Parts: sequence; structure tokens; C-alpha cells
Amino acid sequence: MEQIIAPVDVSLIKAELIPERKLGDTNKGGNELYTVTWKDSPNTLREIGRLREVSYREAGASSGKSMDLDEYDMMEKPYTQLIVWDPEAEAIIGGYRYILGKDVSLKEDGQPNITSSHLYQFSDNFIQKYLPHVMELGRSFVAPDYQSSKAGAKSLFTMDNLWDGIASVILNHPGTLYFLGKMTIYPSYDETARNLIIHFLKKHFNDNEGLVRPKEEIMVTDNSRLMDLILEEADVKKDYRLLKDAVRRLGTNIPPLVNSYINTSASMKMFGSCVNDELGDAIETGIMVGFDDIYADKKERHMNAFVINQINKLRKRFPNLSQSAEAKFRDHIEKSRRKSLQVFHKKLGKKTSPDVEFL
Repeated sequence: MEQIIAPVDVSLIKAELIPERKLGDTNKGGNELYTVTWKDSPNTLREIGRLREVSYREAGASSGKSMDLDEYDMMEKPYTQLIVWDPEAEAIIGGYRYILGKDVSLKEDGQPNITSSHLYQFSDNFIQKYLPHVMELGRSFVAPDYQSSKAGAKSLFTMDNLWDGIASVILNHPGTLYFLGKMTIYPSYDETARNLIIHFLKKHFNDNEGLVRPKEEIMVTDNSRLMDLILEEADVKKDYRLLKDAVRRLGTNIPPLVNSYINTSASMKMFGSCVNDELGDAIETGIMVGFDDIYADKKERHMNAFVINQINKLRKRFPNLSQSAEAKFRDHIEKSRRKSLQVFHKKLGKKTSPDVEFL
């Protein structure tokens, strides 16, 4: 296990977080969102790698390196780092890395050159029809100092802030319709609680189209009939309440990232669970969510943050911008996403309802 590097000088990070790299302000918590890569912000990337390694080690899973950085962070066309910046503390408090499907290359075996391909096999159907419209997310973290409610509103809203950032990236790219990611459960987590969560996910969100399959799926060892007696509801929300109660009786809670994804969309697809040998044998569960299928209240909250940030940027350039500009901008977003969704559904052979609402 290598010794983790010292914190990067904050002045070097601030010098790289220039206005051109700012996505906007967060909806809650008074934080800021930035996107960077190793090419334009090498010092910021070192601090991201340090914080990821510190966070993962504390959770019982890590790369074991001095920084959690790999070839996907450093390749010629690298993953972009989405970070939440606390301007008061002058600190990075959370982050994700992502790549848009339209920028993904294929490896010699025809599989996409993305982080998930280490654990999952992607069907031709997925690669040809879905991949160009996907945003792959990974390596999420919340800095240890912000994982406790003792840090106040800054910690309470870090995951919500990251969702503001995800929405902003997707809305800046109308052709991006899905996000692909992995839920992580660390080895130290209660095994029975973990199995209940996996059973719940397969019951309600299983990928019946065979779009993506684990290379080596872990199988739930607990009796599935007994788990069905615990998770007895057909309705996903009612069954989720049973899941939370059962997990609490085991003396733990559902991990925040898992909780966040489960409460995102009823149409989420679950691609099975694997052991990630590159992250301290953490259990990873692949998922895909259609952005326009996100529950209305959550989607509206994060879209509002994007709209407000964009209008504020326009008002700085055009102080006399009309009061109707916000409504027009929202209409533009809706039309752009409707058009992209119609093109995509045509590719799939589906019909798009003319009454689809995006806000």
C-alpha cells in the first residue's frame, strides 16, 4: 500500500478553476461546479486522485496507490472530471468522472473503451444504438470531511450538487439521453444487507433485453425465497420501504450512492453485480437510467439549476435581456430533447408520444 500524496497547494488548484471551466453554481449549499481534465488542470487532477484514494481507503476499498488515477484519467482523449468546489473552504468536496458515448472509441475486440468494459460485456445492440447517446459515469467520491452531517449544509447537499452537474452536462448535449454507471458497495458492508439490495435491484430493474452482461456475475448466496418473503411488494416504492427497514434491522443503512440511484427513476436498468478487483474487491452493480425518465421533481430541480446558471451567464453578457428569456430558453431545451428522443426512438423502432413532457 503506497503512501497517499500530500494535499495539493490550493493556490495551484484555484489557478486552474477559471471561469471557462465553471459549469455553474449548485442549487443548494452555495457550492460551484467545474469540469477539468489532466490536460488543462494537472494540479486539480492530482488533488482529485488524492481525495479519491483517501475516500476509498476509509471505506475499505482502494487502488492502493498514492493517488487513485488510472489510464482513463490520463489517456489522449481522457475522461472529464466533474467536481463540486466549496468556495468558502477552498476545497474540492466531491466528484465524478465521465465520458460521452459519442467520444468513445472501440477496442480491437469491438468493445467500447470505457471503464465499465473491465467488468461488463456490451451487446452489439447496445454499442450500435445506445452507446452514442450515453454518458458513462464513474469514480464518484465525497471528500471525507464532507461525509458527516457535522459539516453542515455543505455535506448534506454534496450528492445533490453532483446531480446538478450531471444534469448540466447532459443538457448541454441534447443527444445524450442516458447515463451509465455503477453502484458501489464496499467489502466491509454487511453481506446479508448487500444481498438484499442486489435481490431488490434484480427484482425491479433487471435488464431483460440483454443489453449488457457481467463477465463474472456474483450470485446472491442467501435463500431467494426467504428474501421474497421480506421483499414481498410488487410496487417498487413500497418494496423499497421494506428493504430500508430490513437493512436497518441488520444494523446498517443503504449506501448513499445506491439510495440516490434507486430514487432516480422507475425505468432504471440493472446489469448485474461484479467484484471489482481494481477497487479493493468492492461490489459494483451496473445501471443505466434515461435522463428524461427521472422522477419529475428531481429532474425539474436539477434542470432549474442549469437554466438559472445559463440565464445568469447570458445576463452578464446582455444586461438588457428580456424577462421572457428564461421561458424561451426552457422551450429551446424541451424542443432539442424532444427531437433527440424522437430520432433515438425511431432508431429503436419505437414511437415517441407527442405529449412527452420534459419539465
